[in-house]
Amino acid sequence: MARDHPLTRRDLTFGIVGLASKSPDAIQGALANESVDMGHRIRDHARFQTPAETRRVPLVIVGGGIAGLSAAWRLDKRGFRDFVLLEMESEVGGNARWGRNEITPYPWAAHYVPVLGKGPALVRELFEELGILKNGQWDEHYLCHSPQERIFIHGRWQEGLPPQTDHQQWERFEALTGELRQTGCFTIPMEQGWRKCGARERALDRMSMEEWLAANGLHSPEVRWYANYACRDDYGASSAATSAWAGLHYFASREPDDKGPIVQPQGNGWIVQRLEEKLRPHIHRGRMVYRIVKRGAGWQVFTEQTRFDAQAVIFAAPTFLGAWLIDPAPPKYPLEYSPWLTANLTLERWPEEQDTEPAWDNVIYDSKSLGYVVATHQSLKVHQRRTVWTWYHSFSEGSARDQRRLLLGGDWSYWKEFILRDLERAHPDIRACVSRVDIMRLGHAMPRPGPGAMFAAVPSSHAPSLFFANSDVSRLPLFEEAQYRGVAAAAAALRLLGRA
Repeated sequence: MARDHPLTRRDLTFGIVGLASKSPDAIQGALANESVDMGHRIRDHARFQTPAETRRVPLVIVGGGIAGLSAAWRLDKRGFRDFVLLEMESEVGGNARWGRNEITPYPWAAHYVPVLGKGPALVRELFEELGILKNGQWDEHYLCHSPQERIFIHGRWQEGLPPQTDHQQWERFEALTGELRQTGCFTIPMEQGWRKCGARERALDRMSMEEWLAANGLHSPEVRWYANYACRDDYGASSAATSAWAGLHYFASREPDDKGPIVQPQGNGWIVQRLEEKLRPHIHRGRMVYRIVKRGAGWQVFTEQTRFDAQAVIFAAPTFLGAWLIDPAPPKYPLEYSPWLTANLTLERWPEEQDTEPAWDNVIYDSKSLGYVVATHQSLKVHQRRTVWTWYHSFSEGSARDQRRLLLGGDWSYWKEFILRDLERAHPDIRACVSRVDIMRLGHAMPRPGPGAMFAAVPSSHAPSLFFANSDVSRLPLFEEAQYRGVAAAAAALRLLGRA
C-alpha cells in the first residue's frame, strides 16, 4: 500500500536548508487567516479585558461556521429572531471560508457538496431556497463541469479517479461497499442510519480501515492507496488510524451514479455568502468568546466588548473548545483533531502539459498532499490564461499533537517550497507559472474518527440549556453533518424557550 510517512523535525530542518534557494524571488505570498495566538490565549486561560457593557438576549450562538449559520438559518425560518451569532474571526464560514483576488474567488478549505441521490432533506430545503434546485432539477451552473477529476500516475495524467488497473480487486471492493450501502446503516446525515446499525456494522468500528481491507483480501496497491486517500481527504487521518465504519461511510453513503458535486469558484463559500446576506443583522464578527458561565437557569457569555446574558447557548464552535470555555466544564471531547495546510496559488499561465485537459480536482498518486482544485474551472470563458489553484495537505500520520507542532514550526518560506516541490512532480515548470502562494495553517481542522469513535458517547447538550452543534458531534466533518447538527440544536433551543 502507498503510505504517507509522517513529517519529522528532521524533514523540516533539512527541507528548509536544502530548498531555500530554489524558489524564484518573484513568488510572493503570506500566511493568511492566522488566529493561533487567539486560540492559545483561551487554552492558557489568559487574562481578557472585562466587557464594558451587558446585553440580555434569549439565545447566543457561538461560532459562525456552517453549523452556527445553519442554526441561525433555522431560527430565522421559524420566525425567531431574538438571537446573536458571535464569530471570533473577521469573516464567518469556518472551514467554508473563502477569499478572492483580481482573477477569481477561491476556497480556503471546504470546496464542494456532493449530490447524494434524493439527498438529505435539509440540504435540499436549503438549496431550493437558494434557487439552485427547482422541481427536482439542479441548476447546471452549480454542477461541476467536465472533466471533473484526473490523477497523475506512472508519469502521466489520466482522466478520472481512482486508477483502476486491477479490475478484479476493484470489483470486489465495489461489491462489498455496495452490500453495506444496501443495509441502510450508512446515511447522510449519519444519525438517520447510525442507530439502525446491527452487530455486523458496529463491529466495523472496532477495527481500522486498513485492517478491514486486509481482512477482505483487498491487497491491490491502488485500492489501498485510494482508501487511504479517501480517509485523509475526508477525515485528515490515514486508513490505519480511521475507523473502518467511518472509512466505509465515505463509499457506502454515496450513490455510484452521483451527478455532482456542487461546486463554485469560492468552494462552499457561496453558501456562506448567501446565508450571511440573510442573517447579517444577527452576526457579530471579531467577537471572541473567552468564557461561558452558568448563572442560575441561564448563561453569561463573555467577549471583551460585551457580556451577553442568555437563557440558552448554541455552541457551534469545535466541541473540544468547550473544556476551555464553559463553566462548569462539559465532559472532555474524546477525539483528536487533525492539522491541515491549505494554499492558494496564483498562476500567471498554465503549466505546459499534453496528456489530458485540466480537471476541477487534480490528484498526484502517492503524494503526501491531496492535490488541488482549480478555482476558474466553472468559468465559461473560452480561454483564461491566469488562474488560481487551491492545494490541500492533511497531516494524517502520527500524533496530531506532534504533527501540529510541525505545521506551526514551518514558516511561509518553508511551506511554499514544500508545496512547489510537491507540484513539480506533475508540473516541472510550475515555478515559472506561479506569482503568489498564500498559505493557511489549520491546527484543529477536523476530528479524526479513529477505531471506536463512531459509537462512543459524544454529548449534544450540557446542563441542560447549552446545545452542541458542530459537525464533530457526528464525528464526521461533513457539510451535511454541520448543517444537521446546527438545525437540531436550533430546534432544541426553541423547545427550551417555548418557541417551537
